[in-house]
Amino acid sequence: MNQFHHVSVLLEESVQALAVRPEGTYIDGTLGGAGHAGQVARRLTTGRLIGIDRDETALAAAAERLSPYLSRVTLVHGNFQDLGRILGELGIARADGILLDLGVSSPQLDQQDRGFSYMADAPLDMRMDRSAGLTAGQVVNTWPEEELRRILFDYGEERYAARIAGAICRRRETRPVKTTLELAEIIRRAMPPQALREKQHPAKRSFQAIRIAVNDELGAVERVMPQAIGCLAPGGRLAVITFHSLEDRIVKNAMQAAARGCTCPPEFPVCVCGRKPKVRLITKKPVTAGAAELAENPRARSAKLRVCEKL
Repeated sequence: MNQFHHVSVLLEESVQALAVRPEGTYIDGTLGGAGHAGQVARRLTTGRLIGIDRDETALAAAAERLSPYLSRVTLVHGNFQDLGRILGELGIARADGILLDLGVSSPQLDQQDRGFSYMADAPLDMRMDRSAGLTAGQVVNTWPEEELRRILFDYGEERYAARIAGAICRRRETRPVKTTLELAEIIRRAMPPQALREKQHPAKRSFQAIRIAVNDELGAVERVMPQAIGCLAPGGRLAVITFHSLEDRIVKNAMQAAARGCTCPPEFPVCVCGRKPKVRLITKKPVTAGAAELAENPRARSAKLRVCEKL
């Protein structure tokens, strides 16, 4: 499984943020290549680490990487959006720390047959969990033009979303779009000349948008945040790494809402809502990668770490 090599971003910052106790229970909800998890596991003695990932290839690689610590590690094939159910099935009432690294793993991007990349020809797949039903091919070939335009604009922040969606729909009227390079070429041809002079690949934003839609990435983040906060023991910490402005907004808003106390209007003389803060914010502003990490791993450029602590 050595081909699954993923460079973990903000590694030291996120593990330090968890304030790992040797006897604690910790959850890595996005195990990947187990870079973060390995650093947590090595700090445990009588504690326990639960590693969750929807990608079975990642789980197999993680088992190898975590082999020195497997006596205190439990690996689960699942989606972090089901965190509450997974912990319930494992008999875990509360966790001392939860880590979510929301970026797509480098090996998934680099593995040509997974269909994430616009640089190599492959079937239009893009599923993080290959047992899931929806593929990029289904999105591209069956979703209505207006829905394609919406996801390209909302998830990819693509200025030419309408042109690209129209071009995809015109093409699929004659024959289905089957491969990544076919789709990348349709996108390129739909763009005006000035867009093609940009430094980044013309298909980058569209591929990101389709990947987010296929894996329901934003919906999963919205669903997991209240569960994660609810699963923390007092003093337990939630650390979340995002790579996209929409993900970061969801995480930021969820943490701020949980940290807020009374929501009564200012003119009320006394509180009638009874709302109490659930967490305190550890990071007022997100932690980002330093110059040394960026030089070593350019993919860390958009990473943001936010941390809160259960009251």
